[in-house]
Amino acid sequence: MGGMSDKTHEAVQQFFGPRAAGWEDKFPGDQPRYDAATGVLGLRYGDLVLDAGCGTGRALAPLRERVGTGGTVLGVDLTPEMLGEAAVKGRARYGALLLADVARLPLRDAACDAVFGAGLVSHLPGPETGLRELARVTRPGGRLALFHPLGRAALAARHGRRLSEDDPRASERLAPLLATTGWRLVSYVDEDTRYLAVAVREPGRAGAS
Repeated sequence: MGGMSDKTHEAVQQFFGPRAAGWEDKFPGDQPRYDAATGVLGLRYGDLVLDAGCGTGRALAPLRERVGTGGTVLGVDLTPEMLGEAAVKGRARYGALLLADVARLPLRDAACDAVFGAGLVSHLPGPETGLRELARVTRPGGRLALFHPLGRAALAARHGRRLSEDDPRASERLAPLLATTGWRLVSYVDEDTRYLAVAVREPGRAGAS
């Protein structure tokens, strides 16, 4: 399996590490959108769900509510400070917090029933590697939800940028990207108050076209 280079690891950690403590204060109205977005995964009592790139763990409580006490919730992030902030906010009671690279997960094949990824794709270097690894750890028929509490246009405006034609989150780029990494895009919403793309894990080898 491929993964991030050490240099890229360092860049991600240097960006998110200093911002971890005040991260949620910048976006105080986002929690209800996280709660709602977890509903598209079709989770059942007892399922194992992975929050890939969990950050401060805003999705962990609603994910736990959906899988119940018999389920398993795993929050994986590359930045120790983000996981530390999740722990400070008490979110370790909803799921296990793991320091790991989404492109090299310490999980067996087909271990997960579903994967939630908030703001994930734009932080995956060569997103094919990360999406292929997520496919590896997801059972056939399991769902992947790629979420952001703002749509692409609203997010670009927030940062004073224009929409990029190279953005892997654009539907015309995302669908083939998912198809070549073991997924099939089944729904796509990109509006001001929500970005939410849902894919299903296809049977067969992860990354098969």
